[in-house]
Amino acid sequence: MIDAIDKPAIFINQSYVIEAVNTLYKDSYPVDIKLGYSTCYQVSHRNTKPCDQCGENCPIQEIKKTGRASSVVHIHTTSTGHSYCDILMRPIYDSNGELLGYLEILDKLSFASHRPSAGKMIGESDAFKTMLNKINRAANSEISVLLQGDTGTGKELVSHALHSSSRRAHKPFVVIECTGLSDTLLESELFGYEKGAFTGASTNKKGLVEAAEGGTLFFDEVGDIPLPMQVKLLRLFETQTYRPVGSVVTKKANFRLVCASHKNLKDMVVKGEFRRDLYYRIAGFPIKLPALRERKSDIPLIATHFLSQSEEKKRFHKRALEKLTNYAFPGNIRELRNIVEQAVLLADETTIYESDLPYLDDQLTDKPHNEFSTLIDTVMTLEDLESKYLNTLFTDFDGDINQLAEALGVSTRTLYRKLKRAGVRTD
Repeated sequence: MIDAIDKPAIFINQSYVIEAVNTLYKDSYPVDIKLGYSTCYQVSHRNTKPCDQCGENCPIQEIKKTGRASSVVHIHTTSTGHSYCDILMRPIYDSNGELLGYLEILDKLSFASHRPSAGKMIGESDAFKTMLNKINRAANSEISVLLQGDTGTGKELVSHALHSSSRRAHKPFVVIECTGLSDTLLESELFGYEKGAFTGASTNKKGLVEAAEGGTLFFDEVGDIPLPMQVKLLRLFETQTYRPVGSVVTKKANFRLVCASHKNLKDMVVKGEFRRDLYYRIAGFPIKLPALRERKSDIPLIATHFLSQSEEKKRFHKRALEKLTNYAFPGNIRELRNIVEQAVLLADETTIYESDLPYLDDQLTDKPHNEFSTLIDTVMTLEDLESKYLNTLFTDFDGDINQLAEALGVSTRTLYRKLKRAGVRTD
């Protein structure tokens, strides 16, 4: 039965011992797997004890709490080196309801790495791993995806990962920059036009929708699309049909939709600046990209990655990395890249010291205004203060429990308990 699974898979008993394995799993790891003897953590991590005893989240521990399937992103030692894997673990019961063991199914995430790697997303924080899990789940479907995150968080890189990991990977990936385009220009770029449709249209031109046939269409900064054009986009997304400018012939489109925006589209809907029906059409599966300040432990890793791409062989001094880690990075990953490139030029030696870093201006940080932005002038109990604070943060983090827990430095379980006591609805 396990050989019928089209991904690497094993069955392990309650002592983590592998009792069944398929060929894809065997081919994924450079070790000899002995049924009834080898353990999952020995094969995948080269560990002598389970993952939860080595500082990692183990899906089995979550299953023991909930009785349901659980998933987690881990770094495995595979035949091709260290690789991110999305692990889905399912409990298997016998006919009497007794737990027999666990079925583990793996997805290798080729678009991410915990080491400097060209063309890949870099990181190892919990917030980063949570994002990878969502990217992988969305990539394996045809659902429309909305990427939400601050400027510079890597939305286009994530959109490429969604495409390259999908069934459409061998088809075109077409980017549409929505910023600064008028509705007329956007329409001709999207749908193309017929000869003579307007002054200067001397030939027929194929639009970007047609260019993306069978592949992925990525709308970057979709929140900048003018309202009049939003109506036509809604028709395109719902019916998968369009007409080139100046034509009476309707064409059929075939593409996977991915959109991105640094703006709060929900707020724009409330203000009447973005169509509600269009929002729900593009936000089939929202993915929040964490800001760099929400994944501080990744900053030294990403900085080293950018440094490795430089022609000059230099390295960071420990204090220089500490200074970068403690900076808020309002420009996120894009700003970090610029800072590293400047530091390479400013450093006179092969080591980049703290003094070699350009001026880091925290005043540029966009800090959202809320009731905690100013001094509290009303005395309240610590319990009331914590309740108000958690309510505010839960909204700011769009209800993402895992990212909020990491930012607060507490476990997810502890945060759930505190949110419940604060009256915050998490369902």
